[in-house]
Amino acid sequence: MAVLSISFVSASLLAWRYNNLVLRIVYRLAAVWLGLVSFFFFSAGAVGGIWIAVRLTRWTINPIALAEACFGVGLLAGAWALVNAAWLRVKRVRVSLPNLPESWRGRVAALVSDTHLGHVRGLGFVRRIVARLQKLKPDIVFLAGDLYDGTAVNAVKLAKPLGEIAAPQGTYFVTGNHEEFTDPRKYVEAITRAGVRVLKSEKIIVDGLQIVGIYYHDSTWEPRLREILQGAAIDRTRASILISHEPRHLAVAEQEGISLQVSGHTHGGQFIPWKWFASRIFGPFVHGLQRFGKMMVYTSYGAGTWGPPLRVGTYPEIVLIEFE
Repeated sequence: MAVLSISFVSASLLAWRYNNLVLRIVYRLAAVWLGLVSFFFFSAGAVGGIWIAVRLTRWTINPIALAEACFGVGLLAGAWALVNAAWLRVKRVRVSLPNLPESWRGRVAALVSDTHLGHVRGLGFVRRIVARLQKLKPDIVFLAGDLYDGTAVNAVKLAKPLGEIAAPQGTYFVTGNHEEFTDPRKYVEAITRAGVRVLKSEKIIVDGLQIVGIYYHDSTWEPRLREILQGAAIDRTRASILISHEPRHLAVAEQEGISLQVSGHTHGGQFIPWKWFASRIFGPFVHGLQRFGKMMVYTSYGAGTWGPPLRVGTYPEIVLIEFE
């Protein structure tokens, strides 16, 4: 138990510097164990609660059978969480934006965030996402950060399949916090080599639609975010989209004339109890399509996971946004 208690921390420290088969196996096992501990915590609480209730009512119960039942439920929940986290869904939403160019009506944008490519999910996972996008045939693709987990990987090799995305209006990427744990240039260069346009806190116009992409570190400080958006000279008479990894400082984006912000980062907390904490921090913007003043906001659960590859009460998703 002592070894297991430090297994994920130890594996994570090694994963920042090394990448080999043995370490990837150890890292994955440690990550799963870390998630199971959360479920076993509730199992232990259930054992204690039921045992106290039984003693108060003067009934009798086999304590070993009680423990086996509660921890068995915890183990089953963990097994379902593992399967659920690997089951990638496609979420479809419709968005109506004021002053949207006529050429964009009926077009579809795909939002992919938080793949966390690294020691748990690697080349096979990114190929699955690209294959799914090829079947869905979106007009434009937004990669909203945390493409990489931040561990030691071959960034160029993992990014290469992204070049196969054939979106007519292009594929665009912004950094997330995991790309910026260290120098993000190696990730930016790898993604650029794959043929994906990296938006470096700048505005571009794609067939009349204004698209702004923000580096993660520029989005975390409110004055800096406002400075970039003001410098982008957003035309308030035309629709605009902001790609920002985290649904933070929404008031700034809304005040500067953004029509739609697309984000990720939250994962929805992945599973209980972290789901509760994420909801507490981000409120209604933890997931889904919401309105903030005049601006629409979509926050994705993300396609991958961080830490334990488990999900309960959330699901991995590719989001298709159809413009009405």
